[in-house]
Amino acid sequence: MTHEPAQERRAATVTPYEDGPLLLRGDFEIVTPDGEHIDAGRPTVALCRCGRSRIKPFCDGTHKLIGFRAPADRQPTRPDPSDAEQL
Repeated sequence: MTHEPAQERRAATVTPYEDGPLLLRGDFEIVTPDGEHIDAGRPTVALCRCGRSRIKPFCDGTHKLIGFRAPADRQPTRPDPSDAEQL
C-alpha cells in the first residue's frame, strides 16, 4: 500500500510595493463581504491599493496613470501625538 505525501500548503504573504499594488502570494482565498469567492486564477495576484482599478480587487496598472503614492514600508499603527499638535 502506498501513501501519497500530503499536499504542502504555502503560507500566504502580502507584499506592498512602493507606489503600487499589494502582491498576494501563496495559499489564499479572496472573498467578498457577502461571502462570494473570487477566483484569482493563479497563485500570485496583484491587488489594487489605489482604489481606481477597473478590475477590482485586482490591479490593472491605473496607479501609474493617476500618480498614486504609497510607501512600501510599514506605517505606524498608532498616530504620533506630536502630529496632532501640527494640525
